[in-house]
Amino acid sequence: MKKKRITWWVILGVLVLALLGLWIARKAKASNKELVIRTHVVAPYTVENTVTATGTIEPVETVEVGTQVSGKVEKIYVDFNDVVKKGELLAELDKLTLNQSVSRAKASLTSAESQLTYAKLSYERTKQLYESNAATLAAFQEAQNSYTQAQMSKKNAQAAYDQALVDLSYAEIYSPIDGVVLDRAVEVGQTVAASFSTPTLFTLANDLTKMQVEAAVDEADIGQVKTGQRVTFTVDAYTAETFNGTVNQIRMQPTTTSNVVTYTVIISAPNPDLKLFPGMTANVTIVTEEATGLAVPAEAFNFTPDEQVLKAISKPGQAPQGETPGAGTPRMDKSHGSHSMVWVQEDGQLKPRPVKTGMNDVAYYIVEQGLHEGDSVVLSAQYVAKEKAKKTGDNPFMPGPPGRNRKQ
Repeated sequence: MKKKRITWWVILGVLVLALLGLWIARKAKASNKELVIRTHVVAPYTVENTVTATGTIEPVETVEVGTQVSGKVEKIYVDFNDVVKKGELLAELDKLTLNQSVSRAKASLTSAESQLTYAKLSYERTKQLYESNAATLAAFQEAQNSYTQAQMSKKNAQAAYDQALVDLSYAEIYSPIDGVVLDRAVEVGQTVAASFSTPTLFTLANDLTKMQVEAAVDEADIGQVKTGQRVTFTVDAYTAETFNGTVNQIRMQPTTTSNVVTYTVIISAPNPDLKLFPGMTANVTIVTEEATGLAVPAEAFNFTPDEQVLKAISKPGQAPQGETPGAGTPRMDKSHGSHSMVWVQEDGQLKPRPVKTGMNDVAYYIVEQGLHEGDSVVLSAQYVAKEKAKKTGDNPFMPGPPGRNRKQ
């Protein structure tokens, strides 16, 4: 019996020692942890919602210069990138055949004028004879018809002669606008045929200091795009430079490629330095909505401190401040925007703060009411090992969001 009592005492002693060891280990573990509170300092910030697209850079006004007559190119006076003025001679076609056409038309006109003179004299003579009853009515009518036919022949010959002169003038190609030669599609000695269509000889751009981007916007995003919106874009030739523009036109004609429907959006793009060349690919960002104000990261709305955190930061003998309201995505209210709750660190305490939010870009929310510039909004609060807490400091080489800091 005595031996059994000793055994129970031994077991009890082991249990007590085990519980004591567990308590000591837990205390030691707790003393090795540190409360880390990450906060964001409220400051002005611009929130943007954007639509991205790709497009090509084109001159605002492009003119294709062709010829209305066929012939061999005899002379070319301009080359690629030459600056030309309106009315400046660009090229000439061989005029030999056209001059022969003018000569034939002139001869036909002279013959028609001679026939008209003879028909007129015959008509006047027959008319006098008819009035004196010396000629028949049939002879008078025949003379009158010959005179009328001669007048028509003369008009047709004159029209043919005038057309021959016009065709001859088409052998000289003049610039219709002030601009720059983007393309020269012919060489000296090349024969151009204008039988069925007008061949293009030169392509001119009116003003390369004023360019435009023809961007293809997906049908899912086109509803957000409006004329006058601000645009930024980059080109591969200048990867470190951002160019600015404005939405100028939204074309309703759809383009379908592999079952993907896009719409062309015309974006004006000033080019004073002539860095942008026609045909460059532009990576476009259209700012569909933007607002500037005091901003809070979306992370702040998902934070709710637990009781352990609230007790740890409470002053001795003081209960934690406020209740623990729910957090999360702001509650929508059509008449007053969105309402939610964030936690603010103030005087060493965590206090709930109701806020009214406005526009957001998923990462940040504009706060319209409830916060002031300089307030510290809590993003997270957790216990970590002291050594780990030191390692979780902000990396000085990694830029972070504006206004975010970390307090321990």
